[in-house]
Amino acid sequence: MAHIRHDPTATQKGKITYNSGIVSGIVALAINEVEGVTLLNSKNKGVKLNFDKQGIIADICVKVDSNYNVSSLAFKIQQSIKHNVESMTKYKVAKVDVHVQDVNFPENPAI
Repeated sequence: MAHIRHDPTATQKGKITYNSGIVSGIVALAINEVEGVTLLNSKNKGVKLNFDKQGIIADICVKVDSNYNVSSLAFKIQQSIKHNVESMTKYKVAKVDVHVQDVNFPENPAI
């Protein structure tokens, strides 16, 4: 389990340490804010994070509802993750790759 350190100001005496699980939780919350999207239930919860010098690189696996535009949802997911992670942790998000793995279709389609 990685521990991430961030020094928000050069004059501050202490350091803030973020566990990668905390950042993954923030990403999961950001995805839940987007209507029409659900995070895949997998071992790593559909979120894979890589901490790089340029910032956080996120690979996200989701299911989308069939009555939404996929490219629009992917863009909203990227915006939500970038906003939430950067505002809650002060880390920069370098890239968010959204992988649509499944589509939810209504059980009783309107005919």
